[in-house]
Amino acid sequence: MKASRFVIALTVLIALWNATQPLHALASPSASPAHTNPLNLDPLVREAFEHFYLLDYPGAVSRFEHFHELHPGDPQATALLLDAVVFQELYRQDLLDTTFYANDGFLSGKHATQEDPKVRDRIFALADEAVHEADWRIQQNPNDIDALFARGWVRALRVAYMGMVERSYSAGFRLATKAREDHEKVLRLDPNYADANLVAGVYEYVVGALPFPFKIFIGFAGITGSKSKGLAMLHDAGEHGTITSVESRTVIALFLRRESKYQDAIQVVRVLKAQYPRDFLFCLEEANLRKDAGEGMAAVDAYRELLASADKPGYFASARLELAYFGLGDALRGQRLYKEAADAYEKAAASQGVSLELKIRTLLSAGQCHDLLNERQLAVRDYQMAIDAGPETSRADTARKYLRSPYHGS
Repeated sequence: MKASRFVIALTVLIALWNATQPLHALASPSASPAHTNPLNLDPLVREAFEHFYLLDYPGAVSRFEHFHELHPGDPQATALLLDAVVFQELYRQDLLDTTFYANDGFLSGKHATQEDPKVRDRIFALADEAVHEADWRIQQNPNDIDALFARGWVRALRVAYMGMVERSYSAGFRLATKAREDHEKVLRLDPNYADANLVAGVYEYVVGALPFPFKIFIGFAGITGSKSKGLAMLHDAGEHGTITSVESRTVIALFLRRESKYQDAIQVVRVLKAQYPRDFLFCLEEANLRKDAGEGMAAVDAYRELLASADKPGYFASARLELAYFGLGDALRGQRLYKEAADAYEKAAASQGVSLELKIRTLLSAGQCHDLLNERQLAVRDYQMAIDAGPETSRADTARKYLRSPYHGS
């Protein structure tokens, strides 16, 4: 069902922002332990997240592994480790660039992912472990708020992996609903447990944003939502959350982007970037938004500034340059600088460690730019490379179309 795929895909997207952005409240020495799991304020957790939001995932994972060992049987400790492991893998696969999710194209079609079976097995094992730990505590006390929150968070993380890597939308939708139910129960038990507003608020907003016919359809199943209520919940988490303050604000920025309110989204992201200037994804997101806002050469300059910063030794703990080159290619293409755009796309495709999906996307785009320049031989070369990289993908089908007939723009 397309409606369920839309809901789960956007829920996945929010889980993405939840886990890829820095936990600002953790860095605040004045953060109160009230209405949150005390483990969230442990110095080792805060240190691990310092590495996490610099995108130093190995540093974060190693610290969360140690914390996990120190707190056997605690679902929150397991969830923290799972969080880092999941998004280390998503970052490796170039799945943390929001340009991939800014429209509904990622809901359909055949996409190329390179699932690592060992990583997948670890993710599912940690998720099962955390849910088992939370279930045991909830059996002892059905109103154990911390266990309910941990279980909902773990379910959302599993949804993120299932939806983004495995494209398992039906199973993911059911699990996302359970995650929402866990966090809604937390809020019923303690309305001041602000962190639970993130998942619940996202679900509320996403269902409220569905086209009216879909709302009618899912309403028969008891699924309802409100954009305004969802935004209010997200604002509450942004203002009062202990571990979801920044995440909630980045979710708001993402919704603003989807609604084409680019300047508002830029202002939100610039504040976050000012707080964490060496977070590669924040810098990338500002450039992405400026491109989407139609800022032309200002967006090109933003991508080039990002790439220049990445050239400085140690400036970014981890930088996926292919994402910046892809965005630069799009920005240059928007200015009809097709030769420079093709060069940027091809640099993205040739980047070390580039994901298969992004490689295919960039080669297809490069071929289109060459066609627009009447460089047919180069265009054919790039189309064929895209097909060879992912012969069963939707973009390979598009490349085959342009092998038969040159691209003339659309």
